[in-house]
Amino acid sequence: MKIVIEGAGQVGSHLAKMLSAEGSEVSVIDNDPARISAIASQADVNTVLGDTSSIQSLREAGCAKADLFIGVNPLKAQSANIVSALLAKKLGTERVIARIDNEEFLSPENKILFKDMGLDMLFFPEKSASDEIVDMLRHSASNESMDFARGKLQMSVFKLDDDSPLLDMRVADFAKAVAEHSAEADFRIVAIQREGKTIIPKFDTPFKFGDYLYIISCREGMPTLLKFLGKDRIVIRKVMILGGSEIAQMVAERLSGDNLEDIKIIESNPVRCRNLSQELPSYVNVVLGDARNTDFLVEEDIMGYQAVLSVTGNDELNILACVAAKKLGVPRVIAQVENLEYIHLAEEMGVDSVINKKLITAGRIFKFTLSDKVRSVRYMSGMDAEVLEYTAAPGSKITKAPLKDITFPANAIIGGVIRGGEGFIAVGNTHIEAYDRVAVFALPDAVKEIDKLFR
Repeated sequence: MKIVIEGAGQVGSHLAKMLSAEGSEVSVIDNDPARISAIASQADVNTVLGDTSSIQSLREAGCAKADLFIGVNPLKAQSANIVSALLAKKLGTERVIARIDNEEFLSPENKILFKDMGLDMLFFPEKSASDEIVDMLRHSASNESMDFARGKLQMSVFKLDDDSPLLDMRVADFAKAVAEHSAEADFRIVAIQREGKTIIPKFDTPFKFGDYLYIISCREGMPTLLKFLGKDRIVIRKVMILGGSEIAQMVAERLSGDNLEDIKIIESNPVRCRNLSQELPSYVNVVLGDARNTDFLVEEDIMGYQAVLSVTGNDELNILACVAAKKLGVPRVIAQVENLEYIHLAEEMGVDSVINKKLITAGRIFKFTLSDKVRSVRYMSGMDAEVLEYTAAPGSKITKAPLKDITFPANAIIGGVIRGGEGFIAVGNTHIEAYDRVAVFALPDAVKEIDKLFR
């Protein structure tokens, strides 16, 4: 696949490296020589130094024969990405998508308007990140989660602490114990992250301290699973947000419908503080202060909050602030971490959940490089793997026989199936039918083979 990326900022560079590693022919346009030099040294891509909205630059990058154009320049007005995408479409690019910074563009009627103009997708990384954070707060017992078919199937991530009842238990023993207790607790462990490596578990795989378990289950069985995992749902009534970023503002607005007792934003910039106070509802308390000052946070009663989010523009500050909040007794802490190399560090230091705009954006865009049978793609933070939701095409290979008789990539596993509005866990005798929605967990080297099975 031939892909043109406009903008070599953080998101654009990450996409360029990811997509070129997947085997796509990638060209990157940027007007900054330093950024062009950096991406050229990091990935096998073609580079074009020039104005990202220039027709000449777009032609030079190969838009006339490109399969996909991604407008992701973060340093101009985001409308420039829309203009570049529309120009690429007119020049011959098959599908075009653009980064935006205006939530108004995402309303249903406006999405139809942009679709009619020729844009295949608009994405707003900060909006997606805020949605993820709100979802994390609503699924407070797990480190990360993903819903299929409005929660009929759920994928959740659980960390095994030193007091976990699962330590040294095998996968098969755990499954047997849960099954004996409740027939409703249907689940499957699709992966284990251990010391930075992703393991597709076998029945005799033992659990170890520090493991992250990736479990897909039916909604009805989640309470039983939580009991066996030794996890409790945290009732969140008060949320403190460190940093008055755009993400912080969106989270505060989204949480307004959750009947929380208190939402407080700590921001160090007086002008931004004033603007947030004017723009947010009166029940959101905006306080001028330094999130690095633990004494100040104690004065603001940080110990009385059930959740702390740190979404400043500084990864190190976000991680350390969450670690400090955890040590002060806050049950749930979430940090925005944009440096991918820091994600494991944050987890090892005790941060419950990490949010990363690049990974969220990458999942949405990677979908465009696969067949039209993939409904969604999600990169789980902290691991080199993807969660995909497919719709099985009539006559596709995946529908030809029970799963045990289909040659499936070793580095992938089918977790669950949604059929007729009902979800169930896939086993060897499961026979995928046309139009089933199927949840698949896969390492990167298996994705292309999986895609062929569902076409």
